[in-house]
Amino acid sequence: MNRIRSLLVLHNVRPQVIIGGRDWARWWANHREQVPPMLCGEIERESARLALVKQQTSMLEAVRREELAEGKHPLVAQLAQLARLRAIGPKGAWVLVKEVFGWRRFANRREVARCLGLTPTPYNSGDSQIEQGISKAGNRRARTMLVEPAWRRLSLQPGSRLTEWFNRRFAGNGKRMRRVGIVALARRLAIALWRYLEHGEIPAGA
Repeated sequence: MNRIRSLLVLHNVRPQVIIGGRDWARWWANHREQVPPMLCGEIERESARLALVKQQTSMLEAVRREELAEGKHPLVAQLAQLARLRAIGPKGAWVLVKEVFGWRRFANRREVARCLGLTPTPYNSGDSQIEQGISKAGNRRARTMLVEPAWRRLSLQPGSRLTEWFNRRFAGNGKRMRRVGIVALARRLAIALWRYLEHGEIPAGA
């Protein structure tokens, strides 16, 4: 989608619809004359690739939904348990269980955070003490997947304890602090989900 948009912008053609969406074919038919023939062919090849990816993604998601519905997958219990929480859908639950919670056993919350690369990396030398941010040494896919439901949690679960903690610490301190705070919220969310799966402890206010 970004590739097609960039090719169009080179000729000052800016699509007003979602590229590859249901209105894309009609929009492209009305605007294809505004770009050179060679570029037209390139955009249409990119559109064909995009359509193929969407088709394959839909097939994979259908298989996952079928496995969840019929209980065929060995991790179906954890998948269904996570998917019951608001702000976490079947796709997010699948990534978290397959990448982290379904095959690893954690002794404490620190191990959970280390596995995801959500631990702080302080620098201490003499009188110099600097916080260098999170380590990012863990599972990148799971870390990204946790940040997304952390943002969604703020609107979908406004009464939860985690949302109230974020609003109290970061909500009114500007965009940069909100971005810092959402990573901290993702870490707390990961620990809460681990406790939920491991001990049945429902996150407060969820």
